[in-house]
Amino acid sequence: MKVVLQTLRDYQLYAKFSKCEFWLNEVAFLGHIISKDGIKVDPRKIEAIQQWPRPTSVTEIRSFLGLAGYYRRFIKDFSKIAAPLTKRTQKNVQFQWSDDCEESFQKLKDCLTSAPVLVLPSGSGGFSVYCDASRVGLGCVLMQHGHVIAYASRQLKKHEQNYPTHDLEMAAVVFALKIWRHHLYGETCEIYTDHKSLKYIFQQKDLNLRQRRWMELLKDYDCTILYHPGKANVVADALSRKSMGSLAHIAPIRRPLVEEIHELERSGVQLEIREPQTFLAHVKAQSSLVERIKTIQDRDSKLDKLKVDLKVVRM
Repeated sequence: MKVVLQTLRDYQLYAKFSKCEFWLNEVAFLGHIISKDGIKVDPRKIEAIQQWPRPTSVTEIRSFLGLAGYYRRFIKDFSKIAAPLTKRTQKNVQFQWSDDCEESFQKLKDCLTSAPVLVLPSGSGGFSVYCDASRVGLGCVLMQHGHVIAYASRQLKKHEQNYPTHDLEMAAVVFALKIWRHHLYGETCEIYTDHKSLKYIFQQKDLNLRQRRWMELLKDYDCTILYHPGKANVVADALSRKSMGSLAHIAPIRRPLVEEIHELERSGVQLEIREPQTFLAHVKAQSSLVERIKTIQDRDSKLDKLKVDLKVVRM
């Protein structure tokens, strides 16, 4: 407080004492409640949403989405939930309130009532981004040390609806990096996707023009793309992940070695290091299919006859 007051005096700035409050446990600011636990929705603001009557026109739908959209960072997959309502606001679409619209309307109100408390970023490091894409929209979650900082989502644009699955999942990653650039730029972060082939994007040789443009953006970030199953519990998975298994805490030059160790462990190979000696093992997995084919060919009588006929023809 002394620093703040001294800064105001140095720059000859003034604050009205009647509008100042001191020693508060929480502060209401722009429709949010900020406290030591994090940031949450102001209950007084969402009362208007809870008491909002069912829209009867496109204008009323826009008004409701505008108010609810202000708190979209608190709602996971906001765009997917609001998709039926958003479609009613498009041009050349006749207004008709359907069961999908009613379900979307009520779900948005329920989500805002039970909106979680989002933590504020603490320092640097430990950032994780979970991305997902569907034919409806893109969604992502920003976490730090296992705690949710913000949700983000948007609906697909018309040209994006024609993207193949690989590009669609990549678009979700690019969307997250752009919207949270102020958090992730210059930081080491992990990006998790349920599209397994996406983690090999840095080794992929044949890229289309769109992917090349996205790769230029990815090179600005110190990020690692990892795979996690789509059915995995995102929050539980992040909380159970230890710092030793997190590539964000490992120097970039050592990350390939850690990834190889994880692949070996998933294949059933166990590595053990005993002190004070260090044991280094190199395991190479190779298919035995070619050798089996050669063995069977040596026992094939028809193939032996063909070999004899070829020798006769050559003579």
